[in-house]
Amino acid sequence: MADIRENVSAVIDGLKETLDVNGFRSVNTQSENEYAYTSEKGTIKIVYEDSKILLYSSDLSYEEAQEGDYKRMALSLIEEDSTAKDIKYIASDFAETINDTYADKKVVKKNNYKTPKAVSKTAARSGSVAYDTNTLANRICGVYPELKDAYKENLEKYDEFLGEDFFVNHANKYIMDTLRANDPMMMKKLFNVLNDIYENGSNEVQDVVAVTILGEIDNDQIILANCIDYMSDIMTPVVINVNKYLASSAGKRAKKKLLNPPPYKPKKEKKKNGFMGGQLGM
Repeated sequence: MADIRENVSAVIDGLKETLDVNGFRSVNTQSENEYAYTSEKGTIKIVYEDSKILLYSSDLSYEEAQEGDYKRMALSLIEEDSTAKDIKYIASDFAETINDTYADKKVVKKNNYKTPKAVSKTAARSGSVAYDTNTLANRICGVYPELKDAYKENLEKYDEFLGEDFFVNHANKYIMDTLRANDPMMMKKLFNVLNDIYENGSNEVQDVVAVTILGEIDNDQIILANCIDYMSDIMTPVVINVNKYLASSAGKRAKKKLLNPPPYKPKKEKKKNGFMGGQLGM
């Protein structure tokens, strides 16, 4: 298994052609976790920190640019068990972002949405702020890079992130495939995310994890048994009770209501608990 630095180096290797084509040359940095490239167009920095790889840019040269002159252009999760497919996706995503910004004769698509910032592990585990559904989606996209386009489309469509839409219509399929296959590596990778988010998340995101996502198990005892060895002690009884409830007559009626939700109304304040969470007393 490659270590994280090898995976980061593989991403950098995958960007060399894009950087060369756009006129960027490598410059020495004072940090082993930072790569920098400068040109007449500005400066690009690629930084690795806390299982994240981030792409920054500045209109200034590397010698002129200060920390506050850089803006974040892209972020992806990268870990020791990131696959070659994960690495290729990250490099492709960063290359596309660089080309959109710096390629000559480009046509720039202006998004009318602002990408919400994910909550860091450090902040969540310190108790200063709780994980939210957007952070859950970011972490899930790290497990399944194929979902990144669906995440961007969600933001573009609604001008904010709607977790129910993203998970019900996109992410749950990938998650359920993992639960059915019961591959130890993928199960561990998935539940590392779900356990952390659930234990350090808001009531809303706990509702999404236990009900919207793992409620999709539909009380299948084989799939539940697959999950038991990976779920945290805090989450296990909640997920079991959620699935028991959804298998009951009342739960089936509740699910039927969820399949026919009212029309989406933007910019309304969200309730702390989702509908199903209220039904379950979560």
